[in-house]
Amino acid sequence: MLKVLVVEDEEMIRKGIVLAVDWAALDCVVVGEAANGEEALAAVERYAPSLIITDLKMPKMDGIEMLRQLRERGNHAYVIILTAYDSFSYAQSALRLGAVDFLLKPFHDGELEQAVQALRKRMELQEGEKGAAAPILGLKKGDKSKYVLQAMDYIGSHYSDPNITVGEIAQHLGLSEGHLSHTFKKETDYTLLNYLTRYRIHKAMELLRDCRLKVYEVAEQVGYKDITYFSATFKKMVGMSPSEYQDTSI
Repeated sequence: MLKVLVVEDEEMIRKGIVLAVDWAALDCVVVGEAANGEEALAAVERYAPSLIITDLKMPKMDGIEMLRQLRERGNHAYVIILTAYDSFSYAQSALRLGAVDFLLKPFHDGELEQAVQALRKRMELQEGEKGAAAPILGLKKGDKSKYVLQAMDYIGSHYSDPNITVGEIAQHLGLSEGHLSHTFKKETDYTLLNYLTRYRIHKAMELLRDCRLKVYEVAEQVGYKDITYFSATFKKMVGMSPSEYQDTSI
């Protein structure tokens, strides 16, 4: 059974992860919570978790510094990163420090469970390899991970283009569309188009908090020509319409 530590400074999100996930069905148990990296380091010493689910941006000590200190101390717990950053240099740093996966906020019901299940499968494969050099199951280094991160960076710079395509991203990276799609899905559990949609909705949420912008203006800025389709997609992912979400921000 995996012992899980949840590290997140936003209490509602942290409690949601702790209480809403059927951890027993995943053969996991939540042994502790922490609101920042400093608390997490103490919790790791106390509870010895085998899986840490952590935000990146937190007060006192962020997720990257926490992870760096854990690795320096010889701790090899598996780590799943939660990130809402526009720049994926943070995610890149987390991967170098052995994070096994990361989810872009806001994530859907079931996506965290899928990430844990994917980790389980990797662990089973790893256990079959006697004498493995290290217990960390980070993404493979080299071209694959580099291309995945470059694809994310490209989406971060071009999400407002309503005509962006997988073929365009692949061409920019010098890869075939099929190879990039397969690699991206294998390493992130997202299709490129699903990730693009999630990124656009995440940016829309940020823009809607600026109540000076109208919903159709936000839709245009995140790459949607059809406001009806944008609204439907937003409601499916967030649970409320763009205008309802904007009202909650007033």
